[in-house]
This record gives sequence, C-alpha cells and structure tokens, in this order.
Amino acid sequence: MQRAVACAMLARGRSVLRGAELCADSESALRLARGLGASIRIDGSVVSIEGSPLFADGSGKAAQGELELDCGESGLCMRMFSPIAALLGSATRLNGRGSLAGRPMGMVEGPLKALGVECASSSGHAPLFIKGPLTGGKAEIDAGESSQLLTGLLIALPLAPRDSELEVLHAVSKGYLDLTIGTCAAFGVSIERNEDYSRFWIKGGQSYKSAEFRVEGDWSGAAFLIVAAAIAAGESGLAIRGLRLDSSQPDKAVVDAARAAGASLAMENNVLTVSRERLDAFEFDATDCPDLFPPLVTLASACVGTSVLHGIHRLRGKESDRAASLKAMFETLGVSVRLEGDSMLVKGGETQGGEVHAFGDHRLAMAAAVAALGAKGGIEIHGSECVSKSWPNFFEDLSSISG
Repeated sequence: MQRAVACAMLARGRSVLRGAELCADSESALRLARGLGASIRIDGSVVSIEGSPLFADGSGKAAQGELELDCGESGLCMRMFSPIAALLGSATRLNGRGSLAGRPMGMVEGPLKALGVECASSSGHAPLFIKGPLTGGKAEIDAGESSQLLTGLLIALPLAPRDSELEVLHAVSKGYLDLTIGTCAAFGVSIERNEDYSRFWIKGGQSYKSAEFRVEGDWSGAAFLIVAAAIAAGESGLAIRGLRLDSSQPDKAVVDAARAAGASLAMENNVLTVSRERLDAFEFDATDCPDLFPPLVTLASACVGTSVLHGIHRLRGKESDRAASLKAMFETLGVSVRLEGDSMLVKGGETQGGEVHAFGDHRLAMAAAVAALGAKGGIEIHGSECVSKSWPNFFEDLSSISG
C-alpha cells in the first residue's frame, strides 16, 4: 500500500488503488503524498490519487519554501520518502512521532550524500532534513539493518536525470525489494538487479504512469490468524481469503513455519484453510522476515518442546526492542524464553493468563491476544490501542472468529 501510494504520487494523472486497507501506517503514506502535492480521494477500500504537479515533468521541481512532512510512527514512510523528497530542488523536513523518534535513521545520510543530496539527522534519529535535487549516480548501501531506504532509492532514482548504480551490502528482506520492483513496474518504471541483490541498475529519466493497482493481502497480519487457527481452531478450521501464495512478501514464510510445527494448511481457489493439529517444537530462521517473530513466539509457546527462532539481531530497531519485549511479555505468561547469540529459544507448554504490556508495539499486542486463545486464563493487554498502526479492527476481527 505504501509503495503504491508513493508511485501514484509520482505519476502523471489519476491512479486507482483497490483493496486498500486504512491504518495508521498507510494513512502516514497518504499524508506524505498530500504534503508533496498529490490529491487524494478515499471511497471505502478504493483510493484515487492524482499525481503531484511537483513531479509532473519527471524529476522534481522546487517547492515554495521548506516542506514539513509528518511520518507518524511509520519507519518505512520516513526511510522510503527521504529519497523521494530529495528529488525536489528545495528543503524538506521529515518528522516522526511516538516510537519512530527512537528508531535508527542514520543509515539515510551516507547514501543520499553520496548521490549529491544534503541530508542530516538528529544524532542518527528523526527528524531528517533533506535538500535535493537527487541527480543519480553511484552509491554504496549497507542494507543489513533494513532494506527500507533501498526501497526509497529504487522508487526515486528512475526520475533522476542520470542513470544510477547501487552496490548493496548485506541485503536482507529480499522479497520486499522484489515487491518494490514489481510495484514500480506496475506504474511503468523498470529496475534491474543481479541474482544476489548486491547490485541494482536504474535508468534515469523515466516517468511513472498512472495505473489501476490492486493492493495485495497482508501476510504480516495474516500470520496472526494462521497462528490463531493452529492453536485454537475448531474442527472445520479457519478459512482466510485475500492472500497470494505467489506474493514476494517475505512473511508468507509463516506457512512453512506453521507446517514445521505440525499445523495443517491447504490453499485452494485462493482460500487458505488452517486446521489445528498436535503442535511440536520447530526451528525457523526469521532473518529475512523479522515481523514474524511475535506470531511465531506465540506459536512456539503452544508447542511441545523447545522451539528455536534465528535472526533476533533484526529486532533491535523495531517499535520496541522486540527480542527483549517478547521475552518479558511471554515470561509474564509463564513461558520460558531464552536469548542466546542470534537465536531465541521458546519452551512451549502451558501459557498462563495475566497482565502484559504491549510496549507501544502493535505486533506484541496482537501476539498476546492470540496467545490468550490457548492460555489457561485470560490475558489483559495494556496499551492495546497500538494495533491501530497496522490493523485498527484487529480485536473486532479476532472476536468475530473466536466465539
């Protein structure tokens, strides 16, 4: 959704996004698009976007005065829109709220400066100050911490006047890069990469074209439904519609993890049915899909034995320090969680009831709610309103299937 909003904002003419889900993160992208000059109309799940006149002639013009953009709590918005704002021949300030103020943003500075853009953070954090124009060229990016800045560069550089070549170190979440390339292609822009994602070639002087675009169902959110069904589904299981097995979203790997734990999953006629079976400990590497940690810890807590989840170094810069937060939350519920090196070991068994804190993290609140479906007692979640970041109606939707 956020990638499509950015592409539509850069396109000349009117684009239509269908199947759009509005939440705090997608609304942040829409707010930034408006701030950069796009006109937007929302009618249920259909969002119409008239491209910004600032980008109508290809690379950006200079706005009148310094632009001030509010990224809300969306890390993707701040990192992705930084190179896009850099297309303008004027200054932009990107601000963040809540948990975003503490998330690392220093990785934005080096690559943008290498491409001729003035860029400064506040000691490696928001706000970001950016002044273009972004003209293209060569840059090196260390994407070991996040691929979100790289996503923004891939979206912005086709509009730069010069061709660009990006050398990428330690690329992670590679499926999200393919999602970016595919979204750009749907709006008429071409990006090339090599097989191991270490080099990207972007031809300059391209232009985005308005398009009709269907937003994919979100595997990150669906992961909680899949785990809920694996833990607590009745005899008929749970049918989930709107997902694509051919998606490049890394979080579709939840299917592999759930199967490894013993859950029954079947996809037929674009309906994923998940049924409850005996669940046993499993091992899974979540390095490329760190947003799966909360639902997978919930799944592991219901398994017999000790499950091992790898890749916790990816959890440090999320809405909370998710490794520490997950450990604290599940240990409050009587589940043993150990952090060893880059791995998390979860000893399943009997999850108890109790009071937990969401730490301002939407995925932790969802994880606690799903854990309650198989717990010995009720779970009270403090700060549960943070689910509005990605799924405002999560509790209503969970209630509708949980009896």
